[in-house]
Amino acid sequence: MTNANTSLARQLQAERAEAREAIYRLAAVVLGYPLAETQQALEEGRLQMALDQAWQTLGGEPWPEFDISESLEQLEVGYMSTFIQGRRGKPRVPLVASAYAGLVDGLTPGAYLLNVQAFYTHFGLTAAVSDEGHKDEPDHLVAMLEFCALLCHLESRALANDRDAAPYRRAQRDFLARYLAPLLQAIRASYAKESHHGLDPNLEHLVEMLPAWANAQLLSLETLVGPSPKPGEERAAPANQSMWD
Repeated sequence: MTNANTSLARQLQAERAEAREAIYRLAAVVLGYPLAETQQALEEGRLQMALDQAWQTLGGEPWPEFDISESLEQLEVGYMSTFIQGRRGKPRVPLVASAYAGLVDGLTPGAYLLNVQAFYTHFGLTAAVSDEGHKDEPDHLVAMLEFCALLCHLESRALANDRDAAPYRRAQRDFLARYLAPLLQAIRASYAKESHHGLDPNLEHLVEMLPAWANAQLLSLETLVGPSPKPGEERAAPANQSMWD
């Protein structure tokens, strides 16, 4: 492959990484607690347009046109009724992975959270405090989406600067395979039983589409850097080298 072809290939790969980053960041905004800015962006169509552009860059279908919540209050009520309120004080559709016994897979919730936090710590992230985010909830969907957005940003920056992007791709692959993709699938399955509480149609569409989209990104990453090792199969790395370097 000529230098020109190599440069073009890296540029296209960087554009795809930027599109993935955009979807992760937009999904984190849309599936976070509703704000006035979120309602306004939905009303003006800016969120839908940004999602549509990134989604189609990665080969997805155009974003459908949905009715939107008529007010911030209506957006909040649908969100609260679906993701925060429920029987005995438990959410009908939890957004934290440790709420799903099948995801913890025999670990204590504390051990599961430590495993998730290990990814964040390796890339220099710390737990949110005060109003910065979901304090002490590294397994919250929004935290996971934001982390994947960071990895995509690091990947696209490496490609733009002619550096090796494989470590960030391996980290994305492993985090998707172990944590984010299973959580998205669990949320979709849970929502299918609780889909009558007034969730905004754009949020509903995202909940329904993200699992398949995440799986497609995982398969794409495995094509680039190989399959994700199963637990216990990770190759031992030197003391000064991480599993993703």
